[in-house]
Amino acid sequence: METAASLLPEGVALWAAGLVIFASFFTAALTAAFGLGGGLALLAVMSALFPAAAVIPVHGAAQAGANAGRLYLQRKDVVWRIVLIFSLGGLIGAAIGGRLAVEAPVWLLRGGVGAFILFTVWGPKPKSFAPGPWTFLLTGVAAGFLTMFFGATGPIAAAMLSATALSRLNIVATHAAAMVIQHLTKIAAFGLFGFAFAEWAWLIAAILLSGFAGTYAGTHYLRTMPEETFRRGFKLILTAIAVYLLAAAGASFV
Repeated sequence: METAASLLPEGVALWAAGLVIFASFFTAALTAAFGLGGGLALLAVMSALFPAAAVIPVHGAAQAGANAGRLYLQRKDVVWRIVLIFSLGGLIGAAIGGRLAVEAPVWLLRGGVGAFILFTVWGPKPKSFAPGPWTFLLTGVAAGFLTMFFGATGPIAAAMLSATALSRLNIVATHAAAMVIQHLTKIAAFGLFGFAFAEWAWLIAAILLSGFAGTYAGTHYLRTMPEETFRRGFKLILTAIAVYLLAAAGASFV
């Protein structure tokens, strides 16, 4: 027990680390099966158990690994054209929006994302509407703008992918590829800002191993899941995330 505790960064109890590692399996399985939801759930667990300054960078490292595992297992179904356009937008958003995002009220950012998700999933759409290059570029800009401060902006990309005619396998795999690039960009930025990733290396490695096991289990379920079940679950998870963000926005505003 003492040996294990000595591998942990300062301020993290052994039981807290174990709980996050345990949660990593189930949140990764959820994301692998439905394409989203797990990242925000793991962020909530980390926020309750880890030092505040470490939550976003460690979560970014964990999500980069989890999505990389998902990408490897689902690589044949990726639509790379969408990934490249989204990632270009993400770089633009991170480059020009970071300073402004810091100054914006938290409740406004959360509420805006929540409203965007609800409208994209449930709002009326023109009969001719079909997401194209500009749509994915602008979605990438928005996600890149917000990811340094929210940590889990996957639902932004997922909401737009839900409006496409892609199959469930294409949606989940394409989302995984886009999130790998986004989280790697975030890790590089936090590294430049001076975050000590080396102190968290053993814990991050354990989270990644647990997450890969969950990704494997979730991917197996995805491939056997009926398309209608996926569509219904995808919408419900997106809606739950949106409601959570709007509630959090209301609490922050008050």
